[in-house]
Amino acid sequence: MKQLISLLILAFAVVTLPAKAEQTRYISDDLFTYMHKGPSTQFRIMGSVNAGTKVVLLESNREAGFSKITDNRGRTGWVNSDFISSQVGLKERVPALEKELTEVKASLAEAQQSGDEKTASLQNSLEIRTKQITELETQNSNLNEQLMSSQAEIRELRAQIDTQKDDLLMKWFTYGGMVAGAGLLFGLILPHLIPRRRKRNNGWA
Repeated sequence: MKQLISLLILAFAVVTLPAKAEQTRYISDDLFTYMHKGPSTQFRIMGSVNAGTKVVLLESNREAGFSKITDNRGRTGWVNSDFISSQVGLKERVPALEKELTEVKASLAEAQQSGDEKTASLQNSLEIRTKQITELETQNSNLNEQLMSSQAEIRELRAQIDTQKDDLLMKWFTYGGMVAGAGLLFGLILPHLIPRRRKRNNGWA
């Protein structure tokens, strides 16, 4: 039982005791909020704090729903905790976003320019390669024509060589036949051209 009472007292103390650590906060993006002398609307209004104003959070009263702050003008008072935000207000965020947007646009323009330059370089390279390919195709076509012409000339020369071989062979056969015929004829005629010797009469007849 004592432990339960101690826990309840501790929980109540956590809820009611103000946080003493100073923290940077911002007034949320409404038009403005009133600053009071104490932690409720029953206390006198000291003035107003504009939306987005950077303030220092001194303590918070969760039960009352108010927080004690010091604003940028050095005033210390209480404002509704609903209007305290840890997020930077639009007053500071908008210029930062505009700066970031400008930087992004500049980076985009630079990237686009670089991309255009790369595209132009690639197009130029492509044109050069296309021209080289066209030249190579033309050279290849010319070489093919020369090759076909050379092959036709070689076939013609081979045909002439074969014809000359046949003619030469026929000439050799003809010459051989003529020589053989002349020899045969000479062999037949020669005996008739040589006079026969008469036999001597040795008296034995």
